[in-house]
Amino acid sequence: MNIQSVWAVYFFGVGACVGSFLNVVIYRLPKKESLIRPGSHCPSCNSPIRWYHNIPIFGYLVLRGRCSDCGEKFSPRYPAVETLTGLLFAACFARFGLTGAAAVYMVLSSALVAVVFIDIDHMIIPDAITLPGIPIGLLCAWLFLPLSITDALLGMLVGGGILFIIAVIAPQGMGGGDIKLLGMVGAFLGWKSALITIFLGSFVGSVGGIIGMIALGKGRKTKIPFGPYLAIGALLAMFFEREIIDFYFRIAF
Repeated sequence: MNIQSVWAVYFFGVGACVGSFLNVVIYRLPKKESLIRPGSHCPSCNSPIRWYHNIPIFGYLVLRGRCSDCGEKFSPRYPAVETLTGLLFAACFARFGLTGAAAVYMVLSSALVAVVFIDIDHMIIPDAITLPGIPIGLLCAWLFLPLSITDALLGMLVGGGILFIIAVIAPQGMGGGDIKLLGMVGAFLGWKSALITIFLGSFVGSVGGIIGMIALGKGRKTKIPFGPYLAIGALLAMFFEREIIDFYFRIAF
């Protein structure tokens, strides 16, 4: 195993640990519960989860997805979130190397993972994630990222501004959480990636919405969370901004 592979495995492990904490955030933040106390426990019998059962991914496999005290099933989402976050961390390292930018993008990826599952469960995007994320993104752009502070400011204004205009024109079609999410994404990634996020998020959201309506037999007025699609668009823009722009110009001109 070469050194690059070792680092990739290391960051996967770090990401899985962060994903374990994100499971707490996803479950407790919408309920406005403490993210620290009490410690991890079974949601059915409230028994504390032993530290050796709380190891990301492996703990779930060892327990076979059940509480060791009451036998109640744990959601498979827990290892799924841990695995997803681990893969995103490893991908950030593979794409950006051992750089400050990679660390920043790991933070952004973590925020997006939390947003996706909270929005799916509760149809909200917490301000506690997006509002602090905007100044953090601007600060990181100034200190660590390969874009100027001007680009970051434009990204915040373009991303949030376009969705704000859409919300004014069609108030039922866009929530304030989506606007703030795009403002945060733009602050981290710049105005080009903000536009890519809107385009790809809308495209994927349209396809996903149609599939969902067909599969679930629901009508066009059924509300679907837009945050997960914006998060997908943001991640694609983060990893493949240059390739997406080059592809666009090849097919457009």
